[in-house]
Amino acid sequence: MAERVPGLVRAADARLPVLEGGKLLRKLFPDHWSFLLGELALYSFVLLLLTGVWLTFFFHPSMHEVVYNGSYTPLLGVRMSEAYQSTLDITFDVRGGLLVRQIHHWAALLFVSALGVHMLRVFFTGAFRRPRELNWSVGVLLFLTAVLEGFAGYSLPDDLLSGTGLRTAEGIVLSVPLVGTYLAMFVFGGQFPGTSIVPRLYAMHILLIPGLLLALITVHLILVFYLQHTQWPRPGRRQRNVVGIPMFPQFAARSIGLMFTLFGVVAVLSAVAQINPIWVYGPYQPDQASTNAQPDWYVGFLEGALRLMPGVETRFAGHTVSWSVFLPALVLPGLLAVILLAYPFVERWVTGDGREHNLCDRPRDRPTRTGLGVAAIIAYGVLLLAGGQDVISDALAVSVNELNWVLRVCFLLLPVAAFVVTKRICIGLQLHERELLTEGAETGLIRQDLAGGFDEPNRPLSAQQAWVMLPREPPGKVGAGPRGRFGRALRTWYFRGQVALPARDEIVVRRPSAPAGEPPRTGASSQDAQESER
Repeated sequence: MAERVPGLVRAADARLPVLEGGKLLRKLFPDHWSFLLGELALYSFVLLLLTGVWLTFFFHPSMHEVVYNGSYTPLLGVRMSEAYQSTLDITFDVRGGLLVRQIHHWAALLFVSALGVHMLRVFFTGAFRRPRELNWSVGVLLFLTAVLEGFAGYSLPDDLLSGTGLRTAEGIVLSVPLVGTYLAMFVFGGQFPGTSIVPRLYAMHILLIPGLLLALITVHLILVFYLQHTQWPRPGRRQRNVVGIPMFPQFAARSIGLMFTLFGVVAVLSAVAQINPIWVYGPYQPDQASTNAQPDWYVGFLEGALRLMPGVETRFAGHTVSWSVFLPALVLPGLLAVILLAYPFVERWVTGDGREHNLCDRPRDRPTRTGLGVAAIIAYGVLLLAGGQDVISDALAVSVNELNWVLRVCFLLLPVAAFVVTKRICIGLQLHERELLTEGAETGLIRQDLAGGFDEPNRPLSAQQAWVMLPREPPGKVGAGPRGRFGRALRTWYFRGQVALPARDEIVVRRPSAPAGEPPRTGASSQDAQESER
């Protein structure tokens, strides 16, 4: 029997990529916690699929009106849609239904959150640069699709809170100049709320958007495997190698452990932390609105933008254009999507850096990029805070109008201040590292010489410490950069304040032995290294 095994393997490999699969099991993965953020998103999506399939067995996506006669006494005899009634039945009459519903909702929040944090990690470390621009674009589309999927699922129960969100969505569609009314009639199948929106959202939520998510995740993983992972700069790690743990058994065991840990944490969270209690809100009625109605966090910034935008509208050719809705709800997210998709190509054009990068940047090494990222986070935070300005106003006993003006000023000024402060912090860290490289680290010892003077001896850095500080590329030597007055001004602004690396003879490093791999780059030798890579 043992003699037949090689023949069976060769026969199987002639029909299936058996041996290639064996090579795949030896693929190396970086051994750092930050690279597990994408896995959190992946396993949250798996949990969403599992719980979502279970929920489809009991949910009825119909807006046909019925009279409730289920287990929840406060709503007995109340007229509601069949979608809302089936959600109540899942909650109170199906064994484990409430737990599964809450697991599904918490997993959805975790899915979008993990995607967002993963994108921030990629952005701040420069992992979107060549050759991974396409994978960055796929990730951005994946995040936007996940937000759309979350909104569709959030709207399905047809409770008073989700119905208020749909009313907001209708207003956004109506704000489209010239064709907004026709689009709203098409989307809702008639006058709001109609009888078609929940069935249509249900089809999108369980078929169309999950299929698109699966396709994008598959493409994303294929590109990750093909292009290899980025890695943090350490001794022995170069632009053209990967240092880490093999996929099997080490990484597989760690990854599977992470998956089951995530499942357990979400299950415990769903058991002890209530989320989306639709029985408290009641069924949706077009003439009612929920108090303290707040959307999930990933669309909360749209709510805040709508609340902060002053009321502005114009009439054109007999049509009214409501800029106070169209600009914050459609132009702002569209502009955000365009900026995210275009940023890798814009940065490459500004810096003139078209080389391949497989080592991650430290955020301090790219002060302008880091400042832009922090400014965007602050702007998002202000808009998210503005989405609950009525609740804040009530809690603090301040005027909503005054709070709106404060938040408007914060939205305009805080991102600029965050950019300036973050960039100065990064430059300060670079100056500190240059001092460490040229003078060594402080020992904390004070020594008195024979003449009565005092001196503090410094100790040289180890080669490994210096290695982490030295991979920065000096500005102005990466490439030709953009042409024209505007391009040169933009390039100058991007690199302004960047601290030049010390020359090799200025560095104080303790060298017990030469570290393996690529030597640390310095200001004197980095140009030669670039030319050799080219």
